[in-house]
Amino acid sequence: MKIFDKLTSEEARTFRLHLFYSSIDGIASGALILNEFIFIKSLKGTNVQLAFLFQFSMVVFLFAMVANEVMRRLTNRKRFLRITGIITRLPLVGFAFFPNVTGDNGLSSTYHLIFLAVFLLFHTSKIAVVPSINQYLKGNYRHELFGKLFGYSTTLNKIFVLISTFAVGELLHFNPNSYKVFYPVVGVLGVVSVYQLTKINFIQRAELVTTPVWHAVGNSFRRILQILKNNQPFRHLEIGFILYGFAWMSTHAVVTIFYKEALDVNYPTVALYNILFNVVAILLLPLFGKLIGKRDPRRFGILTFGSLMLFIVFTALTEYYPFYFEVGNYKLYYLFLVALFFNGVFMGSMPILWGIGSSYFCKPHEAADYQSVHLFLTGFRALFAPIIGIKLYELYGFSFTYGVGVILLLMAIGLMIYSEKYFRKTNNS
Repeated sequence: MKIFDKLTSEEARTFRLHLFYSSIDGIASGALILNEFIFIKSLKGTNVQLAFLFQFSMVVFLFAMVANEVMRRLTNRKRFLRITGIITRLPLVGFAFFPNVTGDNGLSSTYHLIFLAVFLLFHTSKIAVVPSINQYLKGNYRHELFGKLFGYSTTLNKIFVLISTFAVGELLHFNPNSYKVFYPVVGVLGVVSVYQLTKINFIQRAELVTTPVWHAVGNSFRRILQILKNNQPFRHLEIGFILYGFAWMSTHAVVTIFYKEALDVNYPTVALYNILFNVVAILLLPLFGKLIGKRDPRRFGILTFGSLMLFIVFTALTEYYPFYFEVGNYKLYYLFLVALFFNGVFMGSMPILWGIGSSYFCKPHEAADYQSVHLFLTGFRALFAPIIGIKLYELYGFSFTYGVGVILLLMAIGLMIYSEKYFRKTNNS
């Protein structure tokens, strides 16, 4: 790859390790992409339980500040991350011992609760791993290459997500109990991916412990308030993320129900839908990786929020114009294919904006603090948005729920336009 010719030896080593991490993580992520659909279609979980299942993937970030304080004091963060990977991801091996699903019976509520508990534990690893990725890369890449290299790694991740998703969709169509095989594989791969991440060189600056962790967490919250108070462009970006986050989280689980109740599609079709928008994302990721290094993240946010809004709009229209054609096992709705294109634009831009957007408003040594603020606010909105979305759907139906999401996204776009025009970006190195 020509990109390696422009890198220092340390940047090249970091990039190779990040590519390897992204590959393994992509295989695991692709195998889990139908997780919520498996839960309601095969295991017969409830709508509220489905909201909790999605909520767990985000609400864990409420504890990002605690994790950040713990990691500040560590003398060996690599060892901590590896142990975290084993504790949080290896329990997926336990799904091999779940009973088989037969017919339309699903599984009992006890297994639903175990399923939810295992994935709550699985997602807990994010509060340690996600900030570490940001800090590892920020410390090893030059600022002008950060977005580009992150974009390439994310592209490779998406390619493996695509392959893994297709394989899982076909396996589930052949046998709904095949999740008992690939979930344990995901658990093992999850541990391996964290191990690869920790091979990136990282200068550990453990701080002398002078106060109890919970007192330090209180200080972290005060840092949050100071950061949000003193850095107006970053505050505006985070408010935009809150509005976007409510829109996405409140509609995401509802779209899963939409697959089952309104579109009446099977596992291979849902897998194909995910593959199609990921193809669009893969094609756009390198471009977006370059753009975010040259553009204000708030302008990038307009593109991201707008594409999600159009995905929701065309998804809603599919209920009223449900025209489709079939190819083999696949059921393809015309308007939903348009929606998937915009979802691909969204999925191509959001991982970059969400993952490193906050870093453009701070100095390198502040990256962990800024990302922790970002993650905490993600967890905070996850406390409410998925459940609110499900309740809106149960009370008023699909269209009303989608309409609320569109209004929130319009507000987020308006804020980004206003903020970029009147508040210049600062501390971008």
